[in-house]
Amino acid sequence: MKRRTFLTRTTIATVGLSSFLISGFSSISKSKGNEYDESPFLDFFELEEVTIDILRENLLSGKITSEELVQLYLNRIVTIDKSGPTLNAIIEVNSEALALAKVMDAEIKAGKIRGPLHGIPIVIKDNIDTADKMQTTAGSLAMVGNIASNDAFIVKKLREAGAIIIGKSNLSEWANFRSTQSCSGWSSRGGQTKNPYILDHNPCGSSAGSGVAVAANLCVVAVGTETDGSVVCPASVNGVMGIKPTVGLVSRSGIIPISKTQDTAGPMARTVKDAAILLGVLSGTDVADPITNESKGKSFTDYTQFLDLDALNGKRIGIEKKPQGNNQYINALLENAINVLKKKGATIIEIDYLDKIDALGKAEFEVLEYEFKDGLNHYLSTANAKVKTLKEVIDFNNANEDKAMPYFKQETLESSNLKLGLNEKSYKDALDKSHEGSKKILDSVFSKNQLDAICGITMGPACSIDMIYGDRWGYSLTMPAAASGYPHITVPGGKVYDLPVGLSFFGTAYSEPKLIGIAYAYEQASENRVKPEFKKSFL
Repeated sequence: MKRRTFLTRTTIATVGLSSFLISGFSSISKSKGNEYDESPFLDFFELEEVTIDILRENLLSGKITSEELVQLYLNRIVTIDKSGPTLNAIIEVNSEALALAKVMDAEIKAGKIRGPLHGIPIVIKDNIDTADKMQTTAGSLAMVGNIASNDAFIVKKLREAGAIIIGKSNLSEWANFRSTQSCSGWSSRGGQTKNPYILDHNPCGSSAGSGVAVAANLCVVAVGTETDGSVVCPASVNGVMGIKPTVGLVSRSGIIPISKTQDTAGPMARTVKDAAILLGVLSGTDVADPITNESKGKSFTDYTQFLDLDALNGKRIGIEKKPQGNNQYINALLENAINVLKKKGATIIEIDYLDKIDALGKAEFEVLEYEFKDGLNHYLSTANAKVKTLKEVIDFNNANEDKAMPYFKQETLESSNLKLGLNEKSYKDALDKSHEGSKKILDSVFSKNQLDAICGITMGPACSIDMIYGDRWGYSLTMPAAASGYPHITVPGGKVYDLPVGLSFFGTAYSEPKLIGIAYAYEQASENRVKPEFKKSFL
C-alpha cells in the first residue's frame, strides 16, 4: 500500500495534537424532530493506514522511535476514541506503554531486534491476561480489579517479538455469552463501542473494540478472540480483515474461556500481510494448552511466505448454491467477488452444505454452555478476581442489576450454570453432533468437490445499535468454521449502504497457508479496503 512521505521526528515533536485531527462539525440537519450532525469528521492522522513494514523500516532507520509512535497512537485514542466520534473501542490504556517503548528503542540502538513487531504498537482484547497494571475483565463489572499474575501465552509471544501493547479493547461482555438479547460491543465496564463508518451502527462482536481500533487507525494491528464469529464478524462489518485460526494453532492459556473446543485468538489488521505477520508471532505450542501439540509440523513463524498474487490461479473455490438472502446489493457484491476470483484463475464450484451445518446450531450452543461453565470456573479459581465461580458472577450481577444489567439480562450465564460436568452423556452427545458432525460434513464437501476453499459473504452490513431489543443480524457464515474448529479468513468485500461487508474464505484444519495466499490474491485484485468516515447517522 502506497503511503505519503513518512513524517519526520521533528514534525512529531513540534506539531500539536489538534493538527492530527480536525473536527468539522458545523452544520445541523433536522429531520422530523431528530437532530444530528451530518458534516464529515475530517481525519488527518499522519499514520492513517500505515503498515507494519513501513513502521518497521522507519524504526530501524531511526526516522522515528517507538516512543514517538506510541505517543501518536495514545493521542489518537484520546482524540478519536474518547472524544470526537467517541468510538469507545479502548477499555483501558497501558500506563506503561511509553516506558516499554523506550526499552525497545534502546534495544534497536544496540542492534538487538526481537522480531517482526519490535517497537510496534498493538491492542489486545480485554479477555486476555497481562501481568502488568491493566485489568482483565471480559468487560464485566464483576471482574473489575482482576490483575493477572501471569501473561497469557500469546502475550508472552508478543512481548518476545517486541510488540508494545498500548491498551486493551472493549468487547461484548463475556465475549457475547451473557444473553441472547445482547447488543454487540456493549459491556457493563466499557459501555457501547460504535461502528466507525456510521456511528449509530453496530460494530459486531465479541471482538468489537479490536475491529474498530484497527479500522479507525487507533493501532497498527490488534488481537481478537473467537468462539463463533467473534473475530470474523467485527472484521467484516468494520472493513478490516481477520483470521480465525485452526483451533490448536494459537494457545488459549491465560484467556478467559468460553469453549475448549472452539476458542481461539486471532489477528485483526487492515491488510492480509499485516495479519500474516501477527499470526506468525501468535502461533506456537504451549504445554498449558495441550491442543496446540496438534499444530507441531503444521505451523509457521512466518506466514508472509505464502503471500502470492497468483494464489487463486487453478484453485477450486466452493460457493453455496442457495442465494445468501434476497438483498440485491449484497447478492451483487458476491457476484462481483466471484468475477474477481474467476479473473484470477479460480474455478467456482456450486456446493450445498449450509442447511446441514445450520441444523447443528442447537447442539453447538449446548456444547458452549457446558464448556463455558467448566472453563470459567477453572479460570476464576486461580484468578485475582473477587468472584471465584460462575455462580458468584451471576450473584454479583443480580446484586448490582442497575449497573451490570441495565439493558439486557444474563440468561445465558444462568442456563450455563445449570449444566453439570463434561462427563455427562448429554454433553458428549452434543459435542459429537456439533463438533465432529460439522467436521464430517465439511471434510466430505471438500473431498467430494476437490476444493481448496469455501467462499461466501461473511456477514451482512452492520445493524443499528439497539440497547433495548438487541442485535438483528441477517446472513452469517461464521458457524461452519467455528463449530468444526477450522480456519476462517475474512477480507473487505465492498460496501452496502455505506457499510463494509466482508468476503470469507475457509478451509480444513491447518490450511492457513493456502487461505492466506487466496485472501491476499483477492485483496490485491479487489482493493476494497476503504477507511471509515465517522458518519453520525445512516439516515
